[in-house]
Amino acid sequence: MLKSFIEVSPESDFPIQNLPYGIFSTKENPSTRVGTRLGDFVVDLAFLDEQKLFDQQYGFFAESSLNRFMSAGRETWRRIRQRLTDLLSEGGDTVWEEAMRVRALIPVSDVQMHLPVAVGDYTDFYASREHATNVGIMFRGKENALMPNWLHLPVGYHGRASSVVLTGTDVIRPRGQVKPKDAPLEFTASRQLDFELEMGFFIGTGNDLGEPISIENAHEHIFGMVLLNDWSARDIQAWEYQPLGPFLAKNFATSISPWVVTMDALESFRVQGPKQDPAPLPYLKSDSANGYDITLEVTLQSATMDEAQTISCSNMKHLYWSLTQMLAHHTVTGCNMRTGDLCGTGTISGPTEDSYGSMLELTWRGEKPIKLSNGETRKFLQDGDTVTMKGYCQGDGYRVGFGEVTGKILPTIDR
Repeated sequence: MLKSFIEVSPESDFPIQNLPYGIFSTKENPSTRVGTRLGDFVVDLAFLDEQKLFDQQYGFFAESSLNRFMSAGRETWRRIRQRLTDLLSEGGDTVWEEAMRVRALIPVSDVQMHLPVAVGDYTDFYASREHATNVGIMFRGKENALMPNWLHLPVGYHGRASSVVLTGTDVIRPRGQVKPKDAPLEFTASRQLDFELEMGFFIGTGNDLGEPISIENAHEHIFGMVLLNDWSARDIQAWEYQPLGPFLAKNFATSISPWVVTMDALESFRVQGPKQDPAPLPYLKSDSANGYDITLEVTLQSATMDEAQTISCSNMKHLYWSLTQMLAHHTVTGCNMRTGDLCGTGTISGPTEDSYGSMLELTWRGEKPIKLSNGETRKFLQDGDTVTMKGYCQGDGYRVGFGEVTGKILPTIDR
C-alpha cells in the first residue's frame, strides 16, 4: 500500500491516496494560497512551485481560489497529482531537502482555511429517489409520490452562489412569509429550519455556449467534490414554491467543506448506481459505474449537549441520478458551464429511516420528533443547534475523506 514519508493514521481522512486541494493562510503569512492536506499537515503548494519542484512553474498556486488551477484541465490535474505523490511518498523523490520540507509542511492547527473556489453559478439537483419519494408521500400521498417527470430527468433548480459559505460559518435563522394551516399569512422567523445532507461537485473546465457536454465526456469536466449542506426553511418553502420551486427558502446559506477531493482520488470507489427503469433517453444513458461509495454521517449538538449525537447515516451510492447525468442534462440545451460552477446533488437519503438526509424526513414533517441524549426533542432545528456532516470512502487500510462541514444556528435578526 502506498504510504507517505510522514505517518498518517488509518482513520485519517487525508492519507497520500487523497491529496485534496484547498485555500489557506497563516498568521505568519496571511497571503491566501493553494495547499493540499496530508494527515495533520497542510502542504504549501505555492512554496513548492516557488522552489521549482513541479515540472514547470505554474503560478496558479499563489492564487486566492482554485479556479485558475481548475481551468487548466484534467491532464494538468493528473500531472500535478502524480508529482505530489512522488514528492510525498515514502522513499519517493528526495529532490527536496529537509529544510524545504519543514517550510512546506504546516500543522493544520496553524492554518486558516478559506472558501476554496470563487463560485460562479450554483445549481441544486433532486437526485435521490428515496428523498423525492418521502417528500412526495408527505405532501401528495403515496399514489402520487413521484412527479411524472422524475424518473426521466434529473430535476434541478438554480440557487444562489453569493450565499455559499465555508464550514464553521454561523447560519442566521431566516424570516419570510409563512402560511400555517388554518391560520392567516404571517411574516415571521422560520419555525421549520432544516439541513440537507448533500455532496457538491465543482466544474473544472466548462463548455462553449451552444455546445452540450456529452454523457461520455462529462467526467472530464468535473474537478472534485465537497460536502454540502443546503440549509432550508421548510415553512417558507411550502408557501412560496408553487409554481416555480424554492426561492427564499434556500437562498440564505449553503455550507461547504474546505477541501475539494478530486475525482481521481475517488476513482477506486466508483460503483454502479441503482437500476434506472424506465431507461433514460440516449443523451442520459451510460453503462459506466458512475456512482460513488461515500459513507455519510450527520450529527446534531444542541446548546446544552456535551457531545454531538449521530442522527443520520447515509451513502452517496443511493443516488438515482449520477453526477455525469446531472451535468449532461444541465448542458443539453447548450447551457455553458464555467470554471468554478457548483452543483449540489440534492438530499441524499437511504432506504431506512436512520439514513434519511433531512429533519423533514427524520421526523416525518414533525410527526415523529427526534429524541436527543440529554432529553430534548427536535422536530426541526432550534437556535443554538450545531449540525455537522462528515463523509469518507473506506479503502483497504486507509480512507479517503472530506473532513467535515458544520454550522450553528443563530437567532433571527429583527430589523
